Amino acid sequence: MPLEHDTMITKYKKNLYVSLNFVMNQAATGVAEMCVRQMVDEGLTEKEACANIYMMDIDGLITKSRSATLSDRHLRFAKDLPDTKSLLEVVRTVKPGGLIGASTVAGAFTEEIIQEMANINPRPIIFALSNPTSKAECTAEAAFRITNGTVLFASGSPFDNVELNGKLYKPGQGNNAYIFPGIALGCVLFKAKHIPDKLFLLAARRVADSVTEKSLNTFSRLYPRLKSIRELSIQIAIEVGNYLYSHNLATLHPKPEDMELFVRQHIYSVEYTDLINKTYDWPAKDAKHGFPVPLLRRSSMDEE
Repeated sequence: MPLEHDTMITKYKKNLYVSLNFVMNQAATGVAEMCVRQMVDEGLTEKEACANIYMMDIDGLITKSRSATLSDRHLRFAKDLPDTKSLLEVVRTVKPGGLIGASTVAGAFTEEIIQEMANINPRPIIFALSNPTSKAECTAEAAFRITNGTVLFASGSPFDNVELNGKLYKPGQGNNAYIFPGIALGCVLFKAKHIPDKLFLLAARRVADSVTEKSLNTFSRLYPRLKSIRELSIQIAIEVGNYLYSHNLATLHPKPEDMELFVRQHIYSVEYTDLINKTYDWPAKDAKHGFPVPLLRRSSMDEE
């Protein structure tokens, strides 16, 4: 969960952190509920945690005046504020530390909204999580340019690196590929009775902890590099296993003495050693009939 190290950078206390989620669909609601679980895990009550999260949908801000039309999942996020459909107005009123979008509304985070976030926060947090790229709430280039590089940005779609004022920024892509392989691996190996929500918090923290200082401070990259997912999944699986055993949720007995060794012994690699000697001289003629031998495309066997 990038918000883990975002709050470290911004110096916000996570239990006082205020976010604005736009829009209230299944994805955004899931994000909000996960944020609530994190804050509750840090000591807040559920009511206090929900009070820190403001949500909007197609009809505007989720307010108590709309209670009759809200589901139980959404009702707990309703606020005692005037109804409005203006995201900019809500940002100015609420002054959130972070803006999270899962709306699939391209350009929903306008230049004025991004600028307002920068005016409110020294390091504004902006997550444009919608995909594909054509439906992202804003681009990485816009977020970094408008905030003059101070933004803590993540997206659901891939964006190119951004060069600004002589500095290179490498936006991170928030994708469940960082989480699900490790959770699935741990639950399968240790034969989980069921999958509690807590596992997703543990996995999110592991993802946040795996981001290097160089990635964070030099490139403003909030997620690990994609090539590290394999190792990250192993570490998540180990944490999953430890949690399952400590909460009597594992049915594999006895518990492995060396959890890491056990996990590593049960994964496989899809990479194969080349069977052809790369230094072998390809013959010009067929040895039996003397016909010219066609050139072999060897790009797939060459080192990168």
